[in-house]
Amino acid sequence: MSKITEVASALQTVLLDGADAAAKDSGFRERQSKLGGAVFAQALVFSCLANPLPTLDDFAQAAACAGHPATPQAFQGRFTPEAADFLRRVLADAVRQAIAAPEPSTLDLLARFSAVSIQDSSKVVLPDCLAQLWRGNGGGTPDGTASAVKLQVRLDLRQGQLTGPFLEHGRASDQRCVLQTDELPKGGVRITDLGYFNLDEFARLDKEGVYVLSRLLSIAIVHDEDGRRLDLLLWLRRRKSEVSDVAVQVGVEHRWKARLIAIKVPRKVYRQRRKRLLSDSKDRGAKVSEERLRLCRWTLLVTTIPVALASTAEVVVLARLRWQIELLFKVWKSDVGLGRSNGKKPYRVLCEVYAKLIAAVVQHWLVLVGGWPEAKGRSYRKAAKAARKVATSLCAALVDRAMLEWQIQVTVLCQSAGTSSYKSRKDPRAFQLTEEPTIFGHTP
Repeated sequence: MSKITEVASALQTVLLDGADAAAKDSGFRERQSKLGGAVFAQALVFSCLANPLPTLDDFAQAAACAGHPATPQAFQGRFTPEAADFLRRVLADAVRQAIAAPEPSTLDLLARFSAVSIQDSSKVVLPDCLAQLWRGNGGGTPDGTASAVKLQVRLDLRQGQLTGPFLEHGRASDQRCVLQTDELPKGGVRITDLGYFNLDEFARLDKEGVYVLSRLLSIAIVHDEDGRRLDLLLWLRRRKSEVSDVAVQVGVEHRWKARLIAIKVPRKVYRQRRKRLLSDSKDRGAKVSEERLRLCRWTLLVTTIPVALASTAEVVVLARLRWQIELLFKVWKSDVGLGRSNGKKPYRVLCEVYAKLIAAVVQHWLVLVGGWPEAKGRSYRKAAKAARKVATSLCAALVDRAMLEWQIQVTVLCQSAGTSSYKSRKDPRAFQLTEEPTIFGHTP
């Protein structure tokens, strides 16, 4: 089966029969109407894919493209708790479709691993009255909302496959998320930030043959290779080299064996980190220790990737690649409009959140079939923009497999032109760094 056929099949599975079944199970379709489950889902998903701030008119026009004209007013009355539950089920169905790129990345650094999995979370603020459905952190300010949903996402930079988004309460801890204990392929590497730092999980991944790459938690206990506890700050100050790569043991009970890579950052970066840390601590009403502030002078990474598999510079580049998932979230929020709505009613806002997440997953499938990540130097954001341009055509072709595959092929052709990510000497792109790994001036 070609990837175009696979994506076409997934689209029809999720937005035709699957959507009708989800509508019935959720109670959304209590009677037959022109605006049934599948049409409602298609209208919202493809409108959100084409326009980050769709209007009721946009929804009506998308329904017409799907072959079932409906008035804007018909949509106005359909944003209900049942509609939100219906779209949540359609999203879960879309997430279950395991779509990978036609060819894995052949970049040498990535090809050494069976998977290069970057993992992170992002929050979407919801109206406070939805707090019983999705709990936030309390309050009504941007930093402490009564209602929010957290998205847990993993992206494999080798195969391009997206895992998630899985939805959790906004106040949920990354430590206990569904992805934290998920299985990964042997010989792969999992790259995460401090929110997922957990020695129990690191030990489990070791046993399963999965490499770990993470920033070092500032309060972690570190021992040298012989088991002697280190005063980390003092040890770092005594190092003469700007970059250190040494074997250590982390933790008291585990004594997890890893490489510690310490990179002294420029003074400008140090000052920026201190300022950000002090600001974050003030917002939380917590006090930050002087030792933690001084540790901002270094980037500290821990990894189980052996030296024979990746040099110090190559590990640093892998750590920098984690920001690719931040780019993914940026595309979802800025370009797909996740978290924004023209509507004010709570369940319209929630329905659009679910619809935009489905649109983001569909967008990712189209980017993959267009050749990313194997198409070296292709901008994910530009490829996604090209995919969004054919949203209306995809909606119109959904019921006709041959026409749908032809429209996906058009999307592939659009992505092959004008989507290059140009090289930069000042701020090297990800593909540049993987080709020529470097440390100085480009620390994660």
